[in-house]
Amino acid sequence: MSQLIEKPEMAGKLYNFLEEQKNKGFEWVVYDTDNQIASTYDLHCFADEFEALDFARAYQQIWNWHEAVPIDSIIYELKELEKLQIRPAAKIDNFNKGTSFKIRKTMNLNNLENLKDEMKKLGFGEAQIKKMEEHMQKDEPFFKLYDEVKTNKGQVDITLHFKQSGQSDYYYLNRMEAVHNQGKPLEEDQKYMVIAKGVEGQGNTVKKLENLAEAIDHFKKQKGNAELAVGKSAASKTMLANMEEGKVNYVAREFNRNFYAPPIAQNFWLDHGKGFSKEQAANLVQGRSVYRDDLLSREGNPYKAWMQLDTDKERDKNNNLNFRQFTDAYGYDLKAILDEYKIKEISDPKKAEALEAALLNGNRPMVTVEKDGQDTKMYLETAVRYGKLNFYAENGKPEKREQFQKETGLEVSNNFSKKMEQVKEKDVSQGQGLGV
Repeated sequence: MSQLIEKPEMAGKLYNFLEEQKNKGFEWVVYDTDNQIASTYDLHCFADEFEALDFARAYQQIWNWHEAVPIDSIIYELKELEKLQIRPAAKIDNFNKGTSFKIRKTMNLNNLENLKDEMKKLGFGEAQIKKMEEHMQKDEPFFKLYDEVKTNKGQVDITLHFKQSGQSDYYYLNRMEAVHNQGKPLEEDQKYMVIAKGVEGQGNTVKKLENLAEAIDHFKKQKGNAELAVGKSAASKTMLANMEEGKVNYVAREFNRNFYAPPIAQNFWLDHGKGFSKEQAANLVQGRSVYRDDLLSREGNPYKAWMQLDTDKERDKNNNLNFRQFTDAYGYDLKAILDEYKIKEISDPKKAEALEAALLNGNRPMVTVEKDGQDTKMYLETAVRYGKLNFYAENGKPEKREQFQKETGLEVSNNFSKKMEQVKEKDVSQGQGLGV
């Protein structure tokens, strides 16, 4: 904490200020972790956690990294530091080098357990959790973890962003990026490699990357002779692109689309393990809808809604797509809509429950329907905006949904229209200001 404060003797003043704010009902404080606190004006206090997190997110997207933490955690650190100001300098040095380390070490273990729980809630496995722990043990100020979700076309690359607090050894997981790469996915143990070729008398440098977008970006930044490749090692690589004297002179034909028009990442903000899971984020960037029952409006009111990335509008100033939201008032009742179609799994309660759960998470599960007098496997996904379901053959080709309906298409359409009599799509689809 002392390294965050411009002058150690300020600890008492800041402590008194935060105590006053707490007595007034404030529970959260936001501050710039990249700069030292010079005065009480650098501390922004909030009564509500949601408002504090919203303020922090807004600032860290524009300026330096801002962090929202409970006031009590800062008060404790300031109180301990204030006590040491009346001791000899040697004791203060001991605090900075010894006691402080012990305190932070204990907090680190708690922090590690909390982050493990957050990772599990978000759908990440033991392999990623182990990598996270390895980075934390190295005391890195920030680091990234990579994962992927296989899709019918390519894969969704997931990047988790971790940052260490400026006032302790605490790490925070606040952001997850997801990008749908429709090219050939990496095989097991493969990596992307940017090989910068050294001048005479110097060897080549090889940088291995797991994320395609980062690999392309790093390759394009090279100034001399370089190569972008993929493989298990530089000895068994396949060249994807080549550069001479800083100019790209070759791109593999099957890699052209990825290289010249790479997909753009979508950022998903996280709050102590709350937010879209890895699975949900991957489905959203593929254009599907996800149901959330834990949303909060800007006023702090809970609500439920189907969420979908709005590709009809331009990206915001941070290059993210906005969300189109369909609250329960919109009338999309998944259970009732499933019952409108002749889907075999619906007759089995356990299979029906599993099917609903998969669709709520934005997945495209396989179901059994009757086509041309025979049981046929089809992929199924929600079409919330239109009050319907979409069916796809195993080869990905869309199928006419009407052939699988119990009633005629017109009757089903009329049923949905009745639910919508009191609701206008534009009112609910604009959302309620959720920070997701």
